[in-house]
Amino acid sequence: MARQELARFLRDRREDLRPADVGLPTGPRRRTPGLRREEVADLANMSVDYYVRLEQARGPHPSPRILDSITRALRLDPAERTHLFRLAGANPTPPAGPSRQVRPYIAGLLRRMPEAGAVVTDATYDVIAWNPLAEALLGDLREVPNLARRRFLRLSPYEISGAEEFARIAVARLRSAADRYPRDERLAGLLAELHAGSEEFTEVWNTDPVHTPGHRVKTAAHPELGRLRLNCDVLAVPDDDQQVVFITADPGTASARALRHVLRRTA
Repeated sequence: MARQELARFLRDRREDLRPADVGLPTGPRRRTPGLRREEVADLANMSVDYYVRLEQARGPHPSPRILDSITRALRLDPAERTHLFRLAGANPTPPAGPSRQVRPYIAGLLRRMPEAGAVVTDATYDVIAWNPLAEALLGDLREVPNLARRRFLRLSPYEISGAEEFARIAVARLRSAADRYPRDERLAGLLAELHAGSEEFTEVWNTDPVHTPGHRVKTAAHPELGRLRLNCDVLAVPDDDQQVVFITADPGTASARALRHVLRRTA
C-alpha cells in the first residue's frame, strides 16, 4: 500500500508541473499534462528506468539521497518533502540547504510591480531574483548578491539608515537558517566569512537576537540620486523559506520623483 501511495504522489506532482516551472522549454504541444518521466529523471540525476519503477510501485525503497533529488526535481515545498519521506518509509532528514529556486508566480510579481524595487532573498540573504529598479537602487547585485555580506563586510557604496536594526534582523534570520540547514556548505562558508571579517557580526550573533522584518522607513544615500526616503516591506514565502522585499517611496515626494526618473532611465 505504501509503495502505491508513493507512486500516486509522484505521478500527481509530476503532472502538476509545467516545463516552465522547472526551467525547461515548453516545446510542442504535449499529449499528457505535466512533465515527462524522463524529464523528472534527468532533473533528479537518476536513470529513467529507476524513476519509472518508482511511479509504478515496483521500485526499491529509495534512500534519503534519492528522495532529496526527487524533492529538487519536483520542486516540493518543505511539507511535501516531509510527506514524500514518510511515504517512502524514511525519517525526514534536515534539508541539505535552503531553496534557491524562485517560483514563477513570484518572478511574475516582480515584473508586475515596476514602480517598486523588488528583490527575492533566500534564507541566507542571497538575492536570487530582482527587478531593474531594485538593481538601480542597490547597485550591481550580480557582483555582490548577498545582502548580509554587503552589510557586514562593507562591500557596497549604497548606504541605508537603520543599518543596526537590519544587522539584528539579518543575524536572527541567519541563526535560524543555520539551525534548519546544518549541512549547507554555502551557508557555513558565509557564516565563517562574516565571523572572520566583522566584529560587529560576531557581537550581534552572540546576543542571539530575535527580530522579524516588517514595514520600515529608511533613508538611503544613493551615489547618483542623493538621499532618498524609502519604504521597505517584506512578503514572506514560507514554502521556500524566502522573502520578497519591496522598496517604494511615498507618492508626491522628491524620492518618488527620483524613482520615476530611474524607471524612465532603466526602461
